[in-house]
Amino acid sequence: MDLQHIRNFSIIAHIDHGKSTLADRMLEVTGTIEARKMRDQVLDNMELERERGITIKMQPVRMEYPVGGQSYQLNLIDTPGHIDFSYEVSRALKAVEGSILLVDATQGVQAQTLTTLEAARKEGLVIVPAVSKIDSPLARPDEVKLEIAALLDIDPDTILEVSGRTGEGVADLLKAVVERVPPPTLEKTEASNAVGVSKTDSLKALVFDFKYDDHKGVIVYVRVFEGSVKRHDRLLFSIAGERFITLEVGVFTPGEEARDTLSAGEIGYIVTGVKQPGIASVGDTITNEKNPLPALPGYDNPRPVVWASIYPESQDDFPTLKMALSRLKLSDSAFTFEEENSGALGRGYRAGFLGMLHLEIITERLRREYQLELIVTTPSITYVVTKRHGGKETVYSPHLFPNDGDILAVEEPWADVRIIAPERYIGLLMPFLYGHEAEIGATETFGEGRSAVSTVMPLREMMRGFFDELKSLTSGYASITYSLAGLRPASVTRMDIVLADEIVPAFTRVIARRRAQEEADEATEKLQNILPRQQFEMKVQGVALGKILSSKTIKAFRKDVLMHGSKMVGGGDVSRKKKLLEKQKRGKAKMRDSAKVNIPHDVFLKMMQRGDNT
Repeated sequence: MDLQHIRNFSIIAHIDHGKSTLADRMLEVTGTIEARKMRDQVLDNMELERERGITIKMQPVRMEYPVGGQSYQLNLIDTPGHIDFSYEVSRALKAVEGSILLVDATQGVQAQTLTTLEAARKEGLVIVPAVSKIDSPLARPDEVKLEIAALLDIDPDTILEVSGRTGEGVADLLKAVVERVPPPTLEKTEASNAVGVSKTDSLKALVFDFKYDDHKGVIVYVRVFEGSVKRHDRLLFSIAGERFITLEVGVFTPGEEARDTLSAGEIGYIVTGVKQPGIASVGDTITNEKNPLPALPGYDNPRPVVWASIYPESQDDFPTLKMALSRLKLSDSAFTFEEENSGALGRGYRAGFLGMLHLEIITERLRREYQLELIVTTPSITYVVTKRHGGKETVYSPHLFPNDGDILAVEEPWADVRIIAPERYIGLLMPFLYGHEAEIGATETFGEGRSAVSTVMPLREMMRGFFDELKSLTSGYASITYSLAGLRPASVTRMDIVLADEIVPAFTRVIARRRAQEEADEATEKLQNILPRQQFEMKVQGVALGKILSSKTIKAFRKDVLMHGSKMVGGGDVSRKKKLLEKQKRGKAKMRDSAKVNIPHDVFLKMMQRGDNT
């Protein structure tokens, strides 16, 4: 198709602002999917996405729509809205020329919307603003339009109104995309203009997502910026340096539909046949092996922010866990893992994730798709430790954090945080933030009856139930976005949990020194309530700062050895009873010294969760 009749665009929206529902209505209005085949969240392919009502994996789709008697090719990329996947979203924005800014008419502009909007502006995208959920009885479209108008410095009358549920205004929005979003332009490089290089030999395609197929290998989702690609072409991943032969090319309608060629300006897929993990990555550039062109700018390796250890509940499942992680890595290069051993938990993996949601998704997929029962340790962040005897090391795991006597200094990552909440909650918000060691910055009015608070705080504190507490404190009305803000000195220490004189690495945490006593009391009391009783008396101790800060005792199961059957041992001298009691005492002491504490799977889960799980 002529470039002038192609429009590539995405949708910018906060979580639960109706992005996926709007995409459903677009597919209906354009006739891309027959009405009898329609279902809610049709572009969300994972069961987990449907259950949570969020987009985890971005999904492109091609639509045909006539405007003014001319048919236009509309390529939509439905992107995730969560901050954990901000890098993937930035690469998807690189693949389009425009974005629909979708704002919920009942909630107004949210923090994550601002972050994604800023990324879209950096890419120079044309923004088409729209207010969603106008059919809701709680909708206040006029007020929200004024918020958007002030944000974009535009006339409120240019902002469209749509309803993803009823389809109202969707046709007008598609028309606006055709009229306002510019068509793609051809990129030309010196290499492609070189003497002897034909137009068919040049290729530059951006990888903005990928997936893995058991039979076809890695399937990359691309936007072609220059040249064209067809089946049996010999291609190259510019960053990874891996060569492959194209097995198939095609477009999304929304299912995969093979085509003869993908040309400049188009969005589609390439079947690579590659079956090794770590080759494909978001942001890489695919080019022709014979005439390789330079990679597109802006590539970055996503860096893990949150770390956790994953162990199979049964060591017999370790090979299955290894295979499962390798398979997931084929379709998600953003998480990392390496093998580690624990005296208490056996063999497992230390894994790094983009955030808490990313951690939840990967572990939930391991459980569902591979039927694995897992033990996941308390999530943590990385620390840079300077030792007294010289040298620095980066510590990824709490149980590897050095003892206080070996530490000269510790640095930890901080985060720039922006929170938008109704003004009535700001008074409650301030002490909450101070309790999480935040440094409060500017507070400014944001629209009608709302305020935006800027702050910096340790990333460690955001792992300590911060998001759940914030939502609870503000009755769910607050929205938050954050970005990493470098390293700062940290006043932290390692806290071990000792059960029956044995450290349990899965319960080890790095905590603020000022909260050491509080954390130790909380952990030991919780374990006392949820650990099953053993055949011997067992101590639960919280150890930090070189001493035992808290100690609880779990009583043993008691069997009255003075009872024989249903009758009490009687007759003879009292020494006979004492002899039996002493024998029992020696038996329990021997058991305590040699027996291993049995910690059920649900105890690890309850210790990960905050609050009362007794």
